[in-house]
Amino acid sequence: MSARATVLYDAPGPRARATYHAISALAVVLLVAAGYFVYRALDDKGQLTADKWEPFLESTSWTTYLLPGIRGTLIAAALSIVLALILGFVLGIGRLSDHRPVRMVSGFIVELFRAVPVLILMIFMYQVFAEYKVFKSSYLALAAVVTGLTLYNGSVIAELVRAGIRSLPRGQSEAAAALGMRKNQVMRLILLPQAVTVMLPAIISQMVVALKDSALGYLIGYVEVVRSGQQLGAFYGNYLPSLLVVAAIMIVLNSSLTVLATRVERRLRKGTKRRPPAAAPEDGAPDNVLSGLTVPGLDITGNEKKSVT
Repeated sequence: MSARATVLYDAPGPRARATYHAISALAVVLLVAAGYFVYRALDDKGQLTADKWEPFLESTSWTTYLLPGIRGTLIAAALSIVLALILGFVLGIGRLSDHRPVRMVSGFIVELFRAVPVLILMIFMYQVFAEYKVFKSSYLALAAVVTGLTLYNGSVIAELVRAGIRSLPRGQSEAAAALGMRKNQVMRLILLPQAVTVMLPAIISQMVVALKDSALGYLIGYVEVVRSGQQLGAFYGNYLPSLLVVAAIMIVLNSSLTVLATRVERRLRKGTKRRPPAAAPEDGAPDNVLSGLTVPGLDITGNEKKSVT
């Protein structure tokens, strides 16, 4: 071992290596023992027999329980993700506004709903909607789940949007302002397209969180895949197989959402890389920061191009 590696990491001696091996062996023994006790407990209850899996081979188990639950999960997740993205971008841009009241209101909303747990939001919204009869009784649970997920995830996405825009170089905004572009043009045509590619990995993970958190709706009576799995387990008395099947379904849904969002991210990044670079300045032309700033749809003065017919 080199001298540098010895300084950074002290090589264990014979006693230390023997201690590490003993601890590792003890941990393996404890894990095997715990697994054995769990296996015996489940086997005594009859949860590991093949009969417990037979209900999943019947079409009525899927059409009555699982498929309606999957549909409820997808509906709640899709609505909440779309609304959370819209709310997040509005609040994130609002926190960057030049007007102090807009910044204060946006910041208050973001900090408030980021601090409240999603389940509390769902229960509170359910009680409010039921008390004032905002929605029909058949849509109360769905409205409460979507509202809770939208408020929480929208607040988190707002911080992602603000951080993504703040991470961009200030020179781009200054150059666009020097061209005479309005601030909404700078935000819409220069900052947001670049910030979206920076924020996409974090936004994708937040979309997966929204999909998983939709399972909390079972506490307020919303029919989603976890509640359907519990009902199926209660009807057939096979709680463990039902929960395992529900877990597999959630893994498939989350993986599909991640793959879809990752493909969208790759297409956006490829589109950004394929943009032609700015033309080099001619001999004698001034070479400054404004010469390299080109915005699709705008001329050099920052005004929108008019089509000639």
